[in-house]
Amino acid sequence: MSPLRVSEDLVSIATFKANASQMVRQLRRRKRPFVITLNGRAAAVVLSPKDFDRIVGEGRFADAVREGLEDSEAGRVIPDDKLDLDGSSARR
Repeated sequence: MSPLRVSEDLVSIATFKANASQMVRQLRRRKRPFVITLNGRAAAVVLSPKDFDRIVGEGRFADAVREGLEDSEAGRVIPDDKLDLDGSSARR
């Protein structure tokens, strides 16, 4: 996703309502979201499904890393020599 361009990407709710179909079609080409304003303040963000999926995926990855670091700091780890990498203990 490209950086936000305030002069092009902030759109009033009235402008968005009047041009919603056209603006939604532009999302893929623009590679930037629209920030919808209400009474001069940011109220919503419209972005492509691809950008949404990427942002959600990055958030999930960051959460998993954070959880792993917390587990490590709390001592909730398994030593390497105790790992069953070939699955042999499942066959016992």
